[in-house]
Amino acid sequence: MTDLLSSYRGKRVLVTGHTGFKGSWLAHWLTLLGAEVTGFALPPEDPEAHFTALGLAGRIAHVEGDIRDAEAVRAVFARARPEAVFHLAAQAIVRRSYQAPKETFDTNAGGAVNLLEAARGAPGLRALVFITSDKCYRNKEWVWGYRETDELGGEDPYSASKAAAEMIFHAYAASFLDARADLGAATVRAGNVIGGGDWAKDRIVPDCIRALRAGRPIVLRNPEATRPWQHVLDPLRGYLTLGARLLADPARYRGSWNFGPEIGGLFRVRDIADLAVEVWGGNASVRIEGDPDAPMEHRLLQLAIDKAKLDLGWFPAWGTARAVRETVAWYRAAADGADVAETTTGQIARHMRDVEARPR
Repeated sequence: MTDLLSSYRGKRVLVTGHTGFKGSWLAHWLTLLGAEVTGFALPPEDPEAHFTALGLAGRIAHVEGDIRDAEAVRAVFARARPEAVFHLAAQAIVRRSYQAPKETFDTNAGGAVNLLEAARGAPGLRALVFITSDKCYRNKEWVWGYRETDELGGEDPYSASKAAAEMIFHAYAASFLDARADLGAATVRAGNVIGGGDWAKDRIVPDCIRALRAGRPIVLRNPEATRPWQHVLDPLRGYLTLGARLLADPARYRGSWNFGPEIGGLFRVRDIADLAVEVWGGNASVRIEGDPDAPMEHRLLQLAIDKAKLDLGWFPAWGTARAVRETVAWYRAAADGADVAETTTGQIARHMRDVEARPR
């Protein structure tokens, strides 16, 4: 694994959405791997953003821009001359998609077109990892995991926008990208990702942390819902592994890939909140409240990860319970004044030690 990730050393890598939660972790990890990173994104929304706390603006080529602006996207490709691209820029909140459906489609579907237009005209590009979501699948509430070949679709604006982005990608791949023998392009779909530095609204872990820091009860409005929660480092390791394989053998690793926890490892929302309270300590509590205005969200969703395990040698190193403990410990350390970059780097190192220690 260490040898695989060393393939980024000295490579020019463009990360869209690098000011967001997942993007900041990925950009930081790439700098540790020795990549020459350019980031393209809107300014961070939260004053406590992980990107800001890491000091990433001073360690990478930080470019502020909107993925909906086709000319700005073309310009950052011309500036960065990327050999690898990780596309994470998105409107990523389901509830917000109900409040701003046009913004969601413009960003997630229209932004996909802008990114792919720039990518197909980038002569030095060798690997494109195009991140969407597990919610791109048409959710049928079945108990087994969705495979990469299952039907796409969505009944809410967010899910539909991600399914649309997948369809747009596959049209560009079939029409333009796959004709280039030196370019490997793939989409990746991950479940609900948790980790330190996420301050988004209407996500369970940030909501828990805000309540814990303020000494308020954690309020749950959909306590029985289950999701495939995983620590951010597990899918990011999958993205990095796939990107490295695309760089080495573009044609073999094209297509779509799932990254999620093991089947059967689902936790309910109330389980996440109870564990967060336990790890944080003190006299915190959980309160259940109904929300008659809550938008529709499916209650059951799992991903089949056999393809990534068999063809990439990837596996989820941290189960959901470990993911929650590591996440809350990160926030606890930050609240106690620890250096965010050191805490983040330390978790990456610990994660990779666990990966390397796992029997093959």
